[in-house]
Amino acid sequence: MSRILQKLMAMYEAMRKHFGHRAWWPSQDGADTPEGKLEICLGAILTQNTSWRNVEAALDNLRAAGRLSLTDIDAMPPEQLAELIRPAGYFNVKARRLKDFAAAVRAAAGDDVAGFLDRPAETLREELLAIRGVGLETADSMILYAAGKPSFVVDAYTFRILVRHGLIGFDDDYASVKALFESSLPDDVALWNDFHAQLVETGKRFCKKRRPQCDGCPLEPFEHDPEAGMEYL
Repeated sequence: MSRILQKLMAMYEAMRKHFGHRAWWPSQDGADTPEGKLEICLGAILTQNTSWRNVEAALDNLRAAGRLSLTDIDAMPPEQLAELIRPAGYFNVKARRLKDFAAAVRAAAGDDVAGFLDRPAETLREELLAIRGVGLETADSMILYAAGKPSFVVDAYTFRILVRHGLIGFDDDYASVKALFESSLPDDVALWNDFHAQLVETGKRFCKKRRPQCDGCPLEPFEHDPEAGMEYL
């Protein structure tokens, strides 16, 4: 076992012991159902620059209006969709992104979001990244959580924690951090799923951007520098 794998797995076990299994990504209909897969994909777009609580409110609005489907999102006037997803913020921009996503999926697979997701991870990633408004983190979230395929998700929490624990430099990019995880960890979707969720919870509660709270953090026992890259993070 490599040194990096040993450290990553030790950090994961410490976080899991502290928080328990995170059961992420939450979906009302269940991640194994077509409805749940769609909800995860829409949530991955809506969660950009906002909290999950706000995303849930936006999804609840779509569900209450009977519009939580690719057909309805594709057909709905942008201003009507924007009003329904208003709680998620940047609602005009996100309405366009949801409509672009719905149109792209329907063009490729009709209303069958599960069928759209059922292709090799690299092929799916290329197709997702070709959709306007779907960036690297959003695409990888859809692949890992909705499609259930191996594609590690890197977000600001992941980057911050790894910089402060000396596993990456502040100038490493998304691709290099993703490659670090994917080349080091066992090829296990369930592990990657929960590992990312553990990093998110640790980042939210302890490894904060400007005022990291190391006391009580499950990663406190590991060598770290809370000030590392502060001006860049």
